[in-house]
Amino acid sequence: MSRFIQLHMLTAYPPANLNRDDQGSPKTAKMGGYDRLRVSSQCLKRAWRTSDMFSDVLIGTKGQRTKLFGLEVYKTIIRKGEVHENAVEWATAIASIFGKNRKVLPDSELRKILTDEKKRQEFESKLRKRWASRSCEGFDFNSLSVEDLNKMEGVEIEQLAFITQEEQEAIRKLLQLLVECGRAPTQIELDVLRDKTQSVDVALWGRMLADSPHKNIEAACQVAHAISVHPVIIEDDYFTAIDDLNSGLEDMGAAHIGETRFAAGLFYTYVCINRELLIKNLDGDLQLAARAIRALTEAAVKVAPEGKQNSFASRAYASYVLAEKGDQQPRSLSVAYLKPINHRDNEDFISDAIKALIQQKDSFDEVYDTCADRRFELNVLKRQGTMAGLLDFVS
Repeated sequence: MSRFIQLHMLTAYPPANLNRDDQGSPKTAKMGGYDRLRVSSQCLKRAWRTSDMFSDVLIGTKGQRTKLFGLEVYKTIIRKGEVHENAVEWATAIASIFGKNRKVLPDSELRKILTDEKKRQEFESKLRKRWASRSCEGFDFNSLSVEDLNKMEGVEIEQLAFITQEEQEAIRKLLQLLVECGRAPTQIELDVLRDKTQSVDVALWGRMLADSPHKNIEAACQVAHAISVHPVIIEDDYFTAIDDLNSGLEDMGAAHIGETRFAAGLFYTYVCINRELLIKNLDGDLQLAARAIRALTEAAVKVAPEGKQNSFASRAYASYVLAEKGDQQPRSLSVAYLKPINHRDNEDFISDAIKALIQQKDSFDEVYDTCADRRFELNVLKRQGTMAGLLDFVS
């Protein structure tokens, strides 16, 4: 059984804004002295993990990535008929398992704020606005005092954390016990995290809990930032919107004027899966690991990031995929595009990008010996390979 599975993909996107920076512009990176389009690995992983293609295949085996799990615990306790004070205490304790609780002001600091009318109004307004969006069936947050709203902050944590299916099920059973017994959880009961998991997204992309490093799960899948194989210039789209009910008798102008940025590109994407680590993370479940690899591969080939899709409809499948299996040390082939593919010298971006990728692969093989035991190519231009064949190869 091969330890590593590597995917090298070339995907062409029309004008799009798949992954924006803080200014709303498509993300870029400098490579080989040229500006390239970039889609972050975080963006790619989220698009694949949340896609129907991935979720439908792995239904019931996915975790949740959230800061709000403690709030869901609080709501569950309230729905079971427990009083608000107990619900806050128990949910805060359970949330602390997965990360540092949001800051609850100590009584001394809170009293100082409440004695200053202006500070009190600002503080209360911030809390009430925040909890107005946290609807809870069976309990009205508007009825809480400022002091109570301050205590509620602790039911949420400061950083996103993956919560596995096993942990969710264990907490559901624990909550039922607590309500029946009418008591708070003990420290032993709070230690519900496990070293084993059946949540494939956690097994693939890992989990880091800074406050509980011994509970961390090492990621079995690595995803590189996708980069365009050619230089790029970001363009501006000036657009207007017309009011359908405006007759134009008084005002002939547009009802809205805006501007958005976009670019088109052929992207190289690299994915490396440590099959042995994935199986270990899934407690030795070979079949679940195979399903996870198939689902991830299909999503990586077919699913586009969601950024500005309503504006650009930039859905795309990979035009070329090179899949590799073996025990050899993995390596990206991105160096094939250190010298960018340039349209002034080449007529066919995809053919030239494929040629550069294969040449780089062959060069590595010649210098370092064969870098993979087996390979599979899916080439849409040559109608070579099939999706079914690719999925059977990787799994």
